[in-house]
Amino acid sequence: MKCDIEIYSEGMWRKAASFTLQSEAEIGRGVKGAGFFEYDVDYAAEYLNDRSIHAVSCLLPVDFEFRRMTVWPSFLLDILPSGANRDYFLKELALPNTPAADWNLLLKGGGNPPGNIRIAQAAANFPTAEFHHGFSYEEIIDRAEYFIEYAKENNAPVAGSSGAQGDAPKFLLTQDHKGRFHADGALPDHLACKHWLVKFPRGKKQSDRDILRNEAAYYKVAQALGAIVGENLFFDSDALFTLRFDRKAAGKGVIRMGLESLASLSSMTDFGARAPMEALCGAIARFSSHPHEDIMEFVFRDILNVAMGNTDNHARNTALIKHPDGNIRIAPLYDFAPMFLDDQGIARTCRWTDAETMGTPDWRKVAQILEKFDIAPEKIRASFADYADKVKTLPDLMDASNVDLWLIERLLNKIDGVYRSLENV
Repeated sequence: MKCDIEIYSEGMWRKAASFTLQSEAEIGRGVKGAGFFEYDVDYAAEYLNDRSIHAVSCLLPVDFEFRRMTVWPSFLLDILPSGANRDYFLKELALPNTPAADWNLLLKGGGNPPGNIRIAQAAANFPTAEFHHGFSYEEIIDRAEYFIEYAKENNAPVAGSSGAQGDAPKFLLTQDHKGRFHADGALPDHLACKHWLVKFPRGKKQSDRDILRNEAAYYKVAQALGAIVGENLFFDSDALFTLRFDRKAAGKGVIRMGLESLASLSSMTDFGARAPMEALCGAIARFSSHPHEDIMEFVFRDILNVAMGNTDNHARNTALIKHPDGNIRIAPLYDFAPMFLDDQGIARTCRWTDAETMGTPDWRKVAQILEKFDIAPEKIRASFADYADKVKTLPDLMDASNVDLWLIERLLNKIDGVYRSLENV
């Protein structure tokens, strides 16, 4: 009933901490199970008081404390398989989808999440068989969401490919210097060239394909407007290829950045829980190395979410990234798509308290909320005036970025409403 947490530090995986369930009965409670958290003594002695790249969570700075916890520490929910990833491991382990499955899913499926931490027991499940030659780009495109099954049939290790969270099928793949693709974690670091997240439509409906196809164009729009976006991505045959921003091949090794969601940083210990937007701003203010800049970036992204119909704004869709030099900044934009098209009817999860009505924020009131984070009023007004100018250009910019014309037409009234609200700030 113990999981060991490892951190990738200074070129190697090292045991950093452990979480132990209070009793066997806690397994049945899933993520609500009580337990004990502590850092490894030798590790704590080396990195005492660090709360950045060497800490498992900004909420848990490295120390010698023995912590009693009434529920799982929130950072473990960033590692626990969820969405399509959870479905994959439930099937692999032949487990019913109940809270009692959470502990086994963590120990089996937490071996290769994004970021720089992992569960040692899950990583130990990775096969150590002889090197596989990998797969071509065409094989990934042709097999689509069934690629991992195809890889398994061809005796390729796949354990690390399903580490990403979310409802859409996503695979973590590493490309070698010959252009061949491998499941992440299966390729030795010195052979890695690029690290990809490959995403497929979350279902078989036309709307699922429309959302993913336009997601690639949405990133182009956001980047053109000055939002922090990762390296270029591209869409091909119902597959979205995105270069990962938490991995970077460097000489004979790989640099792994730390990554922690705003859900974890806000101590959220449940999936799907709602958090006020100002509470998420508070998490950024508390842990970012440049809080004012990152809060305003977060607000700008929310303006684009509203104007462009990305209703899936839950707290795991934004993260802080921990750099090797100790700086903590808002991570590049991800999961930015026209989710209002989803047939399931996805509503905004995180909203501005007393400043939002039926999913439509009053940006003047939002600006007033931001003053509580010691951001100068004149900076807020200047930023919102700039946001208004940018939103006004959205229809033309979306067209130039190859967003579908019918989608732009559906959003014109929403874009105009956001623009007018920003002008009143």
